[in-house]
Amino acid sequence: MVAFDNVSSKLRITYNAPVVLTFAVAAVIVQLLPDSMKLWFAAWPDFHGIRSYVGLISHPLGHANWDHLLGNFAMILLIGPILEERHGSFSLLMMCLITALVTGLFNVMFMNTFLIGASGIVFMMIVLASMANIRQREIPLTFIAVAFLYLGREAVAAFKDDQVSQMAHLVGGAAGAAFGFVTAGVRAPRAVARKPGAALPQTKAVVAKPPAKASSSLK
Repeated sequence: MVAFDNVSSKLRITYNAPVVLTFAVAAVIVQLLPDSMKLWFAAWPDFHGIRSYVGLISHPLGHANWDHLLGNFAMILLIGPILEERHGSFSLLMMCLITALVTGLFNVMFMNTFLIGASGIVFMMIVLASMANIRQREIPLTFIAVAFLYLGREAVAAFKDDQVSQMAHLVGGAAGAAFGFVTAGVRAPRAVARKPGAALPQTKAVVAKPPAKASSSLK
């Protein structure tokens, strides 16, 4: 019992994926807003006022209902932290913003309906995750399988009138593929192999001096 208490006392909850978790919290807050404010979080079919420009980036935060939101963020919370650890928070944030912007622009150019939801980013993450082990001049079989299963299904479903924007899914998947190939040469740092019996490199410990005391003082 003592051993269990010692282990449990060392456990702590960490904000391990700042971009993904902040994205999820922001989407929940937007869903709680009154309907009159939700047009700030939709991609418009044309440019009409400042809300239509803001919506190019903000539409992934808006969702039709709670089921829509939970369906998207179940995947984002599953895949997102892995991608954020691999690519870094800033890089993943830029990928999400670029995907949202490109999807919003496609909606303005080719669609005549409002677009809401993070499904484009979901498909971007799915395709990007399938390229986790990609190297230069190689195409992973997992990428081919995901492209065939997910993007192929969306291409066929594009001819159905089901109130789902397959265009956003296809654009998101294409963005994920592009990001995967662009980052193919960027590899995560690996541990340096050490021969058996070799001495460990010497390191110097630095003791930091304590800091000086400071006075406390949508329409």
